[in-house]
Amino acid sequence: MTSVDTATRRARQHAGPAWMIMALACACQFMVILDSSIVNLALPSIREDLGFTATGLAWVVNGYLLTFAGFMLLGGRAADLVGPRRMLVAGLLVFSASSLVGGLATAAEVLVAARVAQGVGAAMMAPATLAVINTSFTEPNARAKAFGMWSAAGGVGGMAGAIAGGAITTGLSWRWVFLINVPIGAVLIAVAMAVLAGTRTGRREPLDLAGAITGTAGLAALVFGVMQSADHGWSSALVAGPVVAGLLLLVVFTVVQARFAAVPTMPLRLFRSRAVAVGNGMLLLFGAIPIAMWYFTSLFLQNVLGHSALQAGLGQTPAAVTFLVIARWAAPLLPRTGARPLVLAGSACFLVGFGWLAQADAASGYLAGVLGPTLLVAIGIGLTFPTLMAAATADAPEGDAGIAGGLANTAGQVGGAIGLAVLATAAGTRAASEAGGRLSPASLAAGYDLVFLLAAGLGLAIALVSVLLPRHRFTRSPHLQESSVSGGRPLP
Repeated sequence: MTSVDTATRRARQHAGPAWMIMALACACQFMVILDSSIVNLALPSIREDLGFTATGLAWVVNGYLLTFAGFMLLGGRAADLVGPRRMLVAGLLVFSASSLVGGLATAAEVLVAARVAQGVGAAMMAPATLAVINTSFTEPNARAKAFGMWSAAGGVGGMAGAIAGGAITTGLSWRWVFLINVPIGAVLIAVAMAVLAGTRTGRREPLDLAGAITGTAGLAALVFGVMQSADHGWSSALVAGPVVAGLLLLVVFTVVQARFAAVPTMPLRLFRSRAVAVGNGMLLLFGAIPIAMWYFTSLFLQNVLGHSALQAGLGQTPAAVTFLVIARWAAPLLPRTGARPLVLAGSACFLVGFGWLAQADAASGYLAGVLGPTLLVAIGIGLTFPTLMAAATADAPEGDAGIAGGLANTAGQVGGAIGLAVLATAAGTRAASEAGGRLSPASLAAGYDLVFLLAAGLGLAIALVSVLLPRHRFTRSPHLQESSVSGGRPLP
């Protein structure tokens, strides 16, 4: 047994209660995902107060998403090197401080800079929460439950943002969309310092500087170029340039990891596990599914059926509750059924649900055209998301738990960014072709229906790729056998 293993086992004996560790991980994930959507309904007020241009206003959203996706791999590796406790606390500090700056901002540039910093904090927090789960819950059933709760927390965070953003902006001010993170962050920092005292597994090893620079810059350039496509088209130099540069940097990053890095930022040995390799590939495909579900369904409710933003958020609440219940219920099935049956069941829900949504038009009511299919899609997300996250991280060695979590989060975020750009372009092109010069609810519905058909196609692609998943049921991995004796913990 190594000294790290011995220290880890000794530390776990002094860790906080399982329910507090799980609550902390879920609360952090909820806050990270909440802030990717809560600002959307506050954008008109922000533009009016701070004098944003239309192009500049988009960076209140994009600045966060860009650094969140771009720094995730680095955040995951740092969690392995310095320990998930330190990385989570540092991420909470960065996130809370930048939220304070954003809430007090009196200039557009200050708010955008604060959102960029928020994204960095989120990229530190998200993989650290997965590392906490992987190192704290090593017994298969407990870990599966933990993944289900963590996944549900993120999904509900995204949905809650659509409701809370409108309510906070209307009842208080857009500034409280950011300021509310400050007291919450302070509480979570105190909890993390107390209950994660025994989960530190950090190692004194050098940071792979070349890998960190090329990997982070490559991901950031790729996501930036994809984000630009909605405004400039895929053939524009503003899109093609960053995308090509990002891909080239990622090639350099891979070469550095394979041949030159003494302690790689992303150890390529992780991909020797079929579950890790296929799981991350499927997360890349899956990333666009929640976008089609929450974002474009919200637009359909508002722009086609005429609902207000708050009504649209409330209209999606049944699906959010369904997702929460299914994710919590389905995740414990993973050790018994394996990943493939759950993914196939989820893909079937995507096919039927999105196929049903694609039939909706301006004459469809909420009950007949939206509620039923969104419940089906929510069931599919609840079955699929925690399963893929478990598949993509379960076989990673404990010392690589942070980077495995960062890689899985990165795959989902990059898939979502690419998916949003492609789906938004498809919807706009179809709506314009149907409009005959003037957009109408009917032409917009045609664009959204195309998005839902494409999402159904992604569900089919996920089902086909799932045949590559290993048949094992994610029972305890060999490298976790010894630590599970003292470190495995049940969940309430």
